[in-house]
Amino acid sequence: MTQTIRIENISQHVGEKVTLKGWLYASTRKGKLYFGRMRDGSGMVQLVAYRPEVGDELFEDVKRIGQESSIIVSGEVRANERAPGTPGGFEVAIESLEILQNVEDYPITPKEHGVEFLMDNRHHWIRSRRQWAILRVRSVIKKAIMDFLDNDGFINIDTPIITPSAAEGTSNLFEVGYFDETAYLAQTGQLYNEANIMSMGKVYCFGPTFRAEKSKTRRHLTEFWMVEPEIAFCDLDDLMDLEERFMTYIVKTAMEKCAAELEILERDLAPLQNVTGDFPRISYDKAVEMLHELREKETDPEKKKELEIEWGDDFGSPHETVLTQQFDKPLFVYGYPSAVKAFYMEPWPDRPEVCKSVDLLAPEGYGEIIGGSERMSDPQKLVDAIHAHGLPPENYSWYIELRQFGSVPHSGFGLGLERTVAWICGLPHIRETTAFPRMLYRMNP
Repeated sequence: MTQTIRIENISQHVGEKVTLKGWLYASTRKGKLYFGRMRDGSGMVQLVAYRPEVGDELFEDVKRIGQESSIIVSGEVRANERAPGTPGGFEVAIESLEILQNVEDYPITPKEHGVEFLMDNRHHWIRSRRQWAILRVRSVIKKAIMDFLDNDGFINIDTPIITPSAAEGTSNLFEVGYFDETAYLAQTGQLYNEANIMSMGKVYCFGPTFRAEKSKTRRHLTEFWMVEPEIAFCDLDDLMDLEERFMTYIVKTAMEKCAAELEILERDLAPLQNVTGDFPRISYDKAVEMLHELREKETDPEKKKELEIEWGDDFGSPHETVLTQQFDKPLFVYGYPSAVKAFYMEPWPDRPEVCKSVDLLAPEGYGEIIGGSERMSDPQKLVDAIHAHGLPPENYSWYIELRQFGSVPHSGFGLGLERTVAWICGLPHIRETTAFPRMLYRMNP
């Protein structure tokens, strides 16, 4: 009996006979030589068979294996610098073969396919080398997020998916029936975390959130994962310091642990290597001034129109992109107009039209990946804000009470996992960042 191993560990078995269990990714034949690429979920390795060595019967069996057939292969591991794979530089000389299921006419062939076809066949597409690499990077980033927060003294507490009220406006909620009442799929767990910090001090939730935005941009999903840390006795400056350490750790971990995957994705690592702390910080006021100056210098009429902005407007993708192009690191923009932010954000001292909010903008056109703020800690301010936003106060009675029994200054933020994955992987569209994306016109498979 040979030892069954995972492909990711194949470098430890050179000169040994091993057994691999997996799927045939691709194959080529050159006369008496057969080359295949086998994957098992942990990596990919080259298979080789030479007719005079393996005999006619086995060689004919090997030749008939179709793309994505499930197989069990045994043979000797050899070092071969030219052999492709993950990890590369190794091959297995086939000595025995068991075909569990021989596949014919696999839907996704090596030829080019359109995006809609690939999305309709997402359950197959995730087997491709590129999608495999993206989903592995996502897994590493997700773990890095939790490791950082766990090691920084945060407590992970799950928050409800079904909620009775809106947290960030009522226009983008998915409504669900809850027996005889109306409920909504959660936009955020933040409000519940503000209660949790009164018990734990530093908490985070991490799970799916839902936004019914009718957006078709490359940066939006209707269901996405978000991590939301919340911290008692934390002001806006403290929050930016935390976000900077957090993002630096995530990027560093991804580069260290996903070098092979980022190479598969042909990711230019230079922008990621600049994520070493000391992120620039500018106010919304300054950002608008910069945008006016950049618009004046722009000669392309279309781009000039895209950069139109007045104080009080929220930033769109063109604004965020051109702002980040002025720096070589992620950019903090703080102090947004209160009118474009959520109701619970603390007003700026002596400037009620501005709130203590901050967005972290990723470079290369990826835009906002973290949004956060200092929260209102005064109960009357919060009641006034709820009325000003036209929200039903009775739905927030418990939330207001948090400010009446031991209120403290506190802050928090939300990081979108998929946008972060898109940026770190250098992807053109967010649809590839999750196994089965949900978008405006995409709910299947």
